[in-house]
Amino acid sequence: MPGFSMDAAAEQRFNVNLSILFTELPLLERPAAAAAAGFTAVELWWPWTDTPTPERAELDALKKAIEDAGVQLTGLNFYAGQLPGPDRGALSIPGRESERFRANIDVAADFARSLGCTALNALYGNRVEGVDPAEQDELALENLVVAARAADRVGAVLLIETLNKPESPLYPLVSAEAGIAVVDKINEATGLGNARFLMDLYHLSMNGEDLPSVIERYAARTGHVQIADNPGRGAPGTGSLPLAELLGLLRKQGYEGWVGLEYKPGDRPSADSFDWLPREARAARGTRAAG
Repeated sequence: MPGFSMDAAAEQRFNVNLSILFTELPLLERPAAAAAAGFTAVELWWPWTDTPTPERAELDALKKAIEDAGVQLTGLNFYAGQLPGPDRGALSIPGRESERFRANIDVAADFARSLGCTALNALYGNRVEGVDPAEQDELALENLVVAARAADRVGAVLLIETLNKPESPLYPLVSAEAGIAVVDKINEATGLGNARFLMDLYHLSMNGEDLPSVIERYAARTGHVQIADNPGRGAPGTGSLPLAELLGLLRKQGYEGWVGLEYKPGDRPSADSFDWLPREARAARGTRAAG
């Protein structure tokens, strides 16, 4: 499998998404597994898909697992419904799901602050049959303004993610332009300027976007990058995306943030899916461990 050269890899700060990698292990064992594979940073979707407000003991146990592993939590999703599963967020869905998102805002923000995590991702939510899209968008902006203020309170950015239409046909943000438009609306409404674009190169490629053009236009407004190869959403080198080249373009455009590894390991243990990345390039230089 083709891999990143050391020169290319050394310019990046990689973190592992523990909601798609190492899922063969219980949640509390995943941070240590990432550390054993050589990584010093991790990110998570909201781990408790059935509740926006887990018991304090559950939050504390995950915090301890991350601290004991000596890894930094660099990104966390707000409550997003059943993900993985049929849901793609909760904040634009009227009624119970929107209320659950609201209940989660301070819980997620405070958990992030407790671990020095400075990026919170708010998935927009699917369109709902029989509900006016304009009504959903109005609700979304109301909730995102509250989320942006909570993120600001804990020193974090609020991320808005574009997904892809083939896999998320009911999700309205399926272009970089659509994601950026929501970012702009939030920043205009709050005046805080802490809403940023989450540039997922896999999702954008699935939408058929011109990735070099997206990078050139939006790198300066990007708060986080995620990667997987296409087709298949596997590790770099399993598909045809020139990921090393694309990440190099991001660096040239001034992006110095994290690159989240959000891919499926395939029919092998997650620890065996990092052979594309030299082990000495997995530990992010210049970052502190949680503690």
